[in-house]
Amino acid sequence: MQKLKTRVIRKDVNPEWNEDLTLSVADPNLPIKLTVYDHDTFTKDDKMGDAEIDIKPFAEVLRMKLDNLPSGTILTRIQPSRSNCLAEESCVIWNDEKVMQDMCLRLRNVECGEVEIQLGWIALPGSRCI
Repeated sequence: MQKLKTRVIRKDVNPEWNEDLTLSVADPNLPIKLTVYDHDTFTKDDKMGDAEIDIKPFAEVLRMKLDNLPSGTILTRIQPSRSNCLAEESCVIWNDEKVMQDMCLRLRNVECGEVEIQLGWIALPGSRCI
């Protein structure tokens, strides 16, 4: 299991990280688990909520090996449901020769909270493709 952390944003009830986090995906059938914490200086950090990111629809589009599409082309749409943490419809888009997906995730195990993320794919030398 990989664990990645963002930097701490201090004194902000609506923090924006705008950070790139890179993780390897061995099995696109497994969701990516995201946990949000409130940083505490003197005590243990408080868990603010969690979400799971289903990357299967994104991986399916990557397998299509698309090329030469106009930037902004919507490749697939994913609707929010009980089986995903989407707060609203999410589109997988062809943008500047890359497949991207913006999503707004509703945090679970918390009264309320949402996290906006963007998925992108980086093919690393020596890695096998999805």
